[in-house]
Amino acid sequence: MDDRNSRLLAAARRGDADAVRAALAAGAAVEARDEELRSPLLLASLGDHVAAARALVEAGADPNAQDRRQDSAWLVTGVTGSVEMMRTLLPAGPDTTRRNRFGGISLIPASEHGHVAYVRAVLDETDTDVDHVNDFGWTALLEAVILGDGERPHQEVVELLLTAGADPNLADAEGVTPLRHAERRGFDRIARLLTSE
Repeated sequence: MDDRNSRLLAAARRGDADAVRAALAAGAAVEARDEELRSPLLLASLGDHVAAARALVEAGADPNAQDRRQDSAWLVTGVTGSVEMMRTLLPAGPDTTRRNRFGGISLIPASEHGHVAYVRAVLDETDTDVDHVNDFGWTALLEAVILGDGERPHQEVVELLLTAGADPNLADAEGVTPLRHAERRGFDRIARLLTSE
């Protein structure tokens, strides 16, 4: 690998925005890849290094470039829940329909993890599909109920998804609705939210 590219990848990984700019100025490729095919912008996103990501976005980095695991800088924001990183990537034109290795969009892992601020922001500020179905047959709403813990953050996520128009009757691949999952798990507050729709 070109040494300039190695320096850029290392700088992005550790979040050194000045070193990112220096490597780019020296001729490093903004879309350089490491051994896992991670781009500098993906590495910055993984570490929530906003200043380094901003420098890469300004240099034209692609927020949709995916690695061997099908992660991209944009998709990773749904896992980390970083609203600041999400907003840093928006000027780069992320594809909100791009799927991860599970067939999901960024909203789905964010809902699973109970990232309330991120779910609110991505619903308000992008055209993300609130009823997107992943390869497991789960929507963000189903994921929040099935993989959540039923506590306040997941309750808020469910409320946000419903307010954004999520269909509470969209069942999983076995025909089980979010309401039925909530009832089975004893998530009374979430069940009430789902029945008030």
